[in-house]
Amino acid sequence: MDDDLFARLRTSLLAGLPAEAVLTDPQVTDSYATDMAGFCAAGTPAAVVLPRTVEQVQHVMRTATALRVPVVPQGARTGLSGGANASDGCIVLSLVRMDRILEISVVDRIAVVEPGVVNAVLSRAVAAQGLYYPPDPSSWEQCTIGGNIGTASGGLCCVKYGVTAEYVLGLDVVLADGRLLSTGRRTAKGVAGYDLTRLFVGSEGSLGIVVRAVLALRPAPPRQLVLAAEFPSVAAACEAVCAVMEAGLTPSLLELMDRTTVRAVNALGKMGLPEATEALLLAAFDTPHAPGDLAAVGELCTAAGATAVVPAEDEAESELLLQARRMSFPALEALRPATMIDDVCVPRSRLAEMLDGTAAIARTHDLLIGVCAHAGDGNTHPIVCFDPAEEDETRRARASFGEIMALGLSLGGTITGEHGVGLLKKEWLARELGPVGLEMQRAVKAAFDPLGLLNPGKLF
Repeated sequence: MDDDLFARLRTSLLAGLPAEAVLTDPQVTDSYATDMAGFCAAGTPAAVVLPRTVEQVQHVMRTATALRVPVVPQGARTGLSGGANASDGCIVLSLVRMDRILEISVVDRIAVVEPGVVNAVLSRAVAAQGLYYPPDPSSWEQCTIGGNIGTASGGLCCVKYGVTAEYVLGLDVVLADGRLLSTGRRTAKGVAGYDLTRLFVGSEGSLGIVVRAVLALRPAPPRQLVLAAEFPSVAAACEAVCAVMEAGLTPSLLELMDRTTVRAVNALGKMGLPEATEALLLAAFDTPHAPGDLAAVGELCTAAGATAVVPAEDEAESELLLQARRMSFPALEALRPATMIDDVCVPRSRLAEMLDGTAAIARTHDLLIGVCAHAGDGNTHPIVCFDPAEEDETRRARASFGEIMALGLSLGGTITGEHGVGLLKKEWLARELGPVGLEMQRAVKAAFDPLGLLNPGKLF
């Protein structure tokens, strides 16, 4: 960005924002350049703005449109696909200061929130009212609702409760030209017009800036109890997963950790998990008859070849097991200097093929690849661990990433179940959608953002 445009941009932003909300010192703005994804290009932002009101967001977008400056929306930057990475000369629009819970209605079972509300903060606030907000990404203590909406994120409970998209009833969105659009509803039902709300969920900030969300809530369920089952192979654990789903059981959680992941979690957190197991399956129920449900799962696990089935004795022990699962990502990241985190979702019936295929890819490329998975919905997270200082190992890591993506698609899956596309998976989104699908997606983008200012270069 040339000096003249930069001066005009700064002057214009300050005309509608307090000075402390406009950051232009390169040593500060550079710290906003990336999310948590590795190997994704990032540019140098011209400015970072931190609005507190809808009107301030509108001012930013009017300024951006007038000066033809790109805008990259950001939340807590816990994303894993480069979707929040800055582009050269952009305005980084950080929404973390818009962090108010505006309403919790017990009767209507909704919450109205700003985008910077942290997931765990909302979850605890509604729990105090006897309600429950199910989406719970592993980064729930840091990630924001706006970011969750942008990537349509999931979590550990998706097998029973679904992903973020199922809980977004309505949105207020600032469009690229600064106009404010309200979509959806706050009623229990509503089918008027095109479902623009669902269109924005998962759009990664490429269609508009979410400034307010109406979220559906559920009555708080009983505290869940967890069972851990050890298996001699990943395939046996996947057989148990299929048996649980075929039996019509509805676990609130059904998670798998392979041997590499279990050992990594033990090394990082001293969790005492069984290191000899090839796969550890965690099942949970939040029903009034949880012990009986867990017993039924235990029988199915034993029939599938489990070498040990251990129900948690109480809520504290259950929480410890869930903590171990949430630790999977940081534990694997600690094994090598860098990671590439896949997020491939396949039909449950193809889960064993996905995991066995991933293990074969790891052997072929002589790499350490740990897998943790939301096994109940087929969403796998193969994590490629490597040293970027070693050129050949980096080459093999990149090759394995692509092969894992291709494997998922070949099994009837999708390149992402909850992490989004961003920069990391642009090539693979095009392959999944096909030319006609890609053309339609670009047409939607052009309708909402004809100048291409919103999060340019992401998705496609």
